[in-house]
Amino acid sequence: MNDLKATRGTMAFLSPSETLAIAAKAKALKAAGENVCAMGAGEPDFDTPAHIKQAAVDALMRGETKYTPSSGIPALKRAVAEKFLNDNGFKVEPGQVIVSPGAKFSGFATICTLCGPGDEVIVPAPYWVSYTEMIKAAGATAVIVKCRAENNYELEPEQLQAAITPRTKLLILNSPSNPTGAVYRTSTIEKIAEIALKNNIMVMSDEIYEKLVYDPEFQHKSIASVSPEMNELTITINGFSKAYSMPGWRLGYLAAPKWLADRIIAFQSHTTSNPTSFAQYGALAALTGTQEPVEQMRQAFAKRRDLIYSLISAIPGIKTIRPSGAFYLFFDVSSFGLNSTDFVNRLLEEEKVAGVPGKAFGDDHSLRVSYACSEETIREAAARIARFCEKLSR
Repeated sequence: MNDLKATRGTMAFLSPSETLAIAAKAKALKAAGENVCAMGAGEPDFDTPAHIKQAAVDALMRGETKYTPSSGIPALKRAVAEKFLNDNGFKVEPGQVIVSPGAKFSGFATICTLCGPGDEVIVPAPYWVSYTEMIKAAGATAVIVKCRAENNYELEPEQLQAAITPRTKLLILNSPSNPTGAVYRTSTIEKIAEIALKNNIMVMSDEIYEKLVYDPEFQHKSIASVSPEMNELTITINGFSKAYSMPGWRLGYLAAPKWLADRIIAFQSHTTSNPTSFAQYGALAALTGTQEPVEQMRQAFAKRRDLIYSLISAIPGIKTIRPSGAFYLFFDVSSFGLNSTDFVNRLLEEEKVAGVPGKAFGDDHSLRVSYACSEETIREAAARIARFCEKLSR
C-alpha cells in the first residue's frame, strides 16, 4: 500500500513564512497576558480609511457579489493604468494590468509563469522572505547576490553583471526594500536598466512600499519609467496593503508586457478565479479618492523612523543604516556572538520584544523590527533591546 505521507507534490518543499510565525508567537504571548512589544509583522497599524471601507460596503449592499473578470473589474484596471502613468511615469494599457488577491500572489504568478527548471533568478540580499520560496515553487534557481550596508544595500551594477549567465531569466528588484528600508537611488536604477537591456533579462520590480519614502535624496523611481524599452522588460508589482492600510483585504496588482500578462491571467483564472468582487470597489476608491490619509500615515512613519533609528543606532554593538522608506529597521547584531535566530528567540523570551531573524532575509547577522507601532512601543522596545544587548556584552 502507498505511504501517502511519504509522497511529495511539486510545492511540498516550501518553508513557512518566518515573519508570520513570529507574529503568531507574539500574539500567543500577548493572549497569555505577557507585555509584548510586537515588532515583527509587516502591516500598518492604521485603520483602512473610511471612504475606502464605505465604497466596499456600498458595493456589497448593491449586490457586487458575483464573479468578476479574472484580472479584475475594468474600472479598477483603468485606474491602475492611470496611476502608473501619473505617479510612476510609464504607460501601460488596461489589458496589461492584473488585479490579484494580494501583491504576494502577483509575485508568485509572475515567477511561476515566467520561470521554470533550468532558469535562474537573481535575488539581491537581504531579500523579502517569500521571493526564494516562490522561485523554489517554480522549479527555478535563486542566485543570491549579497549587497552591502555601506552601499545603502543597493545591488551594484558590477555585481549584477557578474551574476548574469545564459540561464538568467529574471532579476527581482525591491525598492523601497523589505527588510532594510533602503530606497534605490535613481542613478543605480538607471544603471541596472542598462544592464538588463544589454543582457535581455526581465525585471520584477516590487514597489509595494513606494508611497512610504521619507528623504528628498532617496525618492522612489520605477525602473519601467527609464525607457519604453525597459518598460517592455519589466513587471511592476504593487498593492493596497501598505499605502492604504488594507493588508487584510488581500488586493494587489501588476503591469506586465502583454505576452506575459496573458499568461498570468490564464494562471490566475485557474487558481483564484478573481479578486474579491466588492473589495475591488474599495480599491477603486483608494486610487481615485483623496490621498490625504496616505500622506498623514507617511508623515507619522517618518517621525517614527527618526525615533527608532536614533534609539537603536545608539546602542553599543549594533550597526544599522538610516532607512529611507517602508517601516522597518534592519540592524547587525553579529558583535554579540549569536546568530540571528538565537538572538531573536532570546530577545522574545527574556525581554518580550518580537523581531524577525535576518536569516529569513538571507542575512544571519541581523534582525528586522517594524516601526508600524506606537511611539510608546518603540521607546519601550528600544529600552528592552538596549538592556538585552548590555547583558550579552558582560
